[in-house]
Amino acid sequence: MEQIVNNVVDAIEGSGLVQIEISARHVHLSQKDVELLFGNGYKLTAKRDLSQPNQFLCEERVKITGSKRSYENVAILGPVRPESQIEISKSDAIFLGVNAPLRESGDLNNSAGITLEGPKGTIELSQGTIIARSHIHTPTDVAAKLGLKDKQKVMVEVLSDRPVIFKDVVIRVSSDFRYRMHIDFDEANSSEVSKFTLGKIIK
Repeated sequence: MEQIVNNVVDAIEGSGLVQIEISARHVHLSQKDVELLFGNGYKLTAKRDLSQPNQFLCEERVKITGSKRSYENVAILGPVRPESQIEISKSDAIFLGVNAPLRESGDLNNSAGITLEGPKGTIELSQGTIIARSHIHTPTDVAAKLGLKDKQKVMVEVLSDRPVIFKDVVIRVSSDFRYRMHIDFDEANSSEVSKFTLGKIIK
């Protein structure tokens, strides 16, 4: 069975196909902000592993609030980061009343502010809220096989009942990655991505 799975994975990678995953609204926290929200010395608790190595969903949740409305029980993803980052969809931004820009992960300068609330405190962030640009986590060996480079932008055709071609999808290359494309719920709904869905990379 393991050999069959490996053969399928190799076939997917070799043909320029990529599995598409949906990334719901979530929060990444710095250790400083973890402690402001949950208490001094607090450590996030891993609930389950995510598809990317060493990334996990936490037991803890937070409330996020914009100028109009709030979302309760928003997921936190670990491990902690140097700077807190909130990733939402365009629909979320409109609902919350947050002018979140479309950015790559980590590009937070002059992004939107938001309020985070935990059981032990509240934080008014002046920046950190973005709509994450669709991207493909690409292991180094897969990038070499497909002739892809870090920060390269490609098109991806979604192979679903509602085929859509996404443009300007960012290739992110690292030996630490597992080969997956990430889109938000707005993008998933527009292209009927659900469960196991593949996309075809178009250079």
